[in-house]
Amino acid sequence: MNSAAEISAPPPSPGRKNHPAAFIRGLPISCVSRDYILSEIGRTIEARETGHFVVVTNPEIMYHGVNAPGMGDYIRNSDFSVCDGVGVILAGLAWGHRVPRFTGPNLQLACSEFGVSRGWRHFYYGGKPGVADEMARRLKEKYPGLEVCGTYSPPFVEISPEEDARIVDMINAAEPDIVWVGLSVPGKERWVASHLGRLNAPWIIGVGAAFDYHSGAVPWAPAPVRALGMEWLFRLIVEPRARAKRTWWHLVYVVETFFKGLVTARFLNPSRTGAPLR
Repeated sequence: MNSAAEISAPPPSPGRKNHPAAFIRGLPISCVSRDYILSEIGRTIEARETGHFVVVTNPEIMYHGVNAPGMGDYIRNSDFSVCDGVGVILAGLAWGHRVPRFTGPNLQLACSEFGVSRGWRHFYYGGKPGVADEMARRLKEKYPGLEVCGTYSPPFVEISPEEDARIVDMINAAEPDIVWVGLSVPGKERWVASHLGRLNAPWIIGVGAAFDYHSGAVPWAPAPVRALGMEWLFRLIVEPRARAKRTWWHLVYVVETFFKGLVTARFLNPSRTGAPLR
């Protein structure tokens, strides 16, 4: 078990709707269109349901999901587990799946654009000082009418229960429809899991590096590189020291899962419904 990535997984939201998913080593990847995800987010916001969350699932999170039971349950209990990396696509092929890709940065852009005419309110939690504010400025410039109801960059130290309670009150007072969380793995997942029952927002969505990309703090890979699914290599080149260990986890998961799928011929019997195969 990978104790460093272990978390206490939240239960599924009461209003979660079942949808098609592909299971890769027991972990689901949502196989639905972008339009369906946006419409479901919109439905729950209109109904003022709370407790919904999306996992932006890349190979690193899948690696931890396989090795840390709590992280695995976190992925399984999410409303959507969207594919965020070409490594997940490659691993899925060996398990008989063709999974659609919807990256965290693109999900945030899509919700920003889609929500303008619907009055969705966005709160940005995370990033280094100034990053969330700059992202808010740029996204409001990109999508006129975008409602950003607050930002907060937490200190890089352990937050006391009293300070955390103050942050929860601050976010709830802002009345967001979506709380975007820009922390790294597994801190992002821990934060979402521990705040789902305390925040009144319909949705909490962890997008990690999207804050850096949309604020300009870190260069986002050019569109052709992103289309090829090579953002991981671009970011490794840009931030070698910060990304080396995490890229290693990516590679371990993809290689291990791909060959396990081939050797066991899982591609001949892909798991889509019922009890997931591990």
